[in-house]
Amino acid sequence: MPNLLIAGTLNLDDVETPFGKVQGIMGGSASFASYAASFFAKPGVVSVIGRDYPKEYLALLEQRGIDLSGVEVREKSFRWAGSYEYDMNEAKTLRTELNCLTEFDPKLPKQYRDATYVFLANIDPELQLKVVQQVRKPKLIVMDTMNFWIEHKKDALLEAIKRIDVLVLNDGEARQLFGTPNLVKAAQAALKLGPKAVIIKKGEHGALLFTDGTHFSAGAYPLETIKDPTGCGDAFAGGFIGWLAKTDDISERNMRKAIIYGSAIASFNAEDFSLNRLKQITEKDIEKRFGEFKEMGEF
Repeated sequence: MPNLLIAGTLNLDDVETPFGKVQGIMGGSASFASYAASFFAKPGVVSVIGRDYPKEYLALLEQRGIDLSGVEVREKSFRWAGSYEYDMNEAKTLRTELNCLTEFDPKLPKQYRDATYVFLANIDPELQLKVVQQVRKPKLIVMDTMNFWIEHKKDALLEAIKRIDVLVLNDGEARQLFGTPNLVKAAQAALKLGPKAVIIKKGEHGALLFTDGTHFSAGAYPLETIKDPTGCGDAFAGGFIGWLAKTDDISERNMRKAIIYGSAIASFNAEDFSLNRLKQITEKDIEKRFGEFKEMGEF
């Protein structure tokens, strides 16, 4: 039985960066998050795909022990096309085809409802709320979002934030959602809504963790090779909650370690397109990079 429930997207991506161009590759928030989490935990995915979704992509997830019994099949898969320039902190969306996502109404299999850890990856906040309503007694709910939902479904997003324990968003989204250029003030505003912790991702500049009365700043790993940052935020969040699920320790001190594990996995993810790099690494590789992070922070 999965001890970690991940609700998000399984989509097909066309991506172009200064270092290459690929089409129809495996993408989606649930893909990256569940694969990253699988190094530590037993994830189960709630999502929707089309009949055109390649079976080998599903097999890749199943080979990592990821439960896909919460994945529905409709007619046509969600597709996204994006490009990056040399500033690879932000993607330019070229095309979005929602397809099966417009019909998605998440229904949790029975074995998912008792999951103690839940990650609401980047999907419509109304769907995130539906997932929360079906989980019985979660120990920790982590939630991600994006600027599109801030612009178009802010009320539902704020309501969802009130129901979760850890909010994850990037620096631009934090400023946009709370109407301030100051990330400390944005984090404080988020904590007032109910979460126990707020993580603000800063791309190539690391991440910040805020709780009531404490904060932690994690640096980024200095990469020599960066091919595609797509999915790095999802891999970060998957690694973060995966570590917490493995250790079953949601203390602030352990969240700091979880951020470093998430950062380590995300740094690998950026080294190639789709899940190509993550497919090559082992737990030993992750531990080695975790150790490098630790050395970088000592003074």
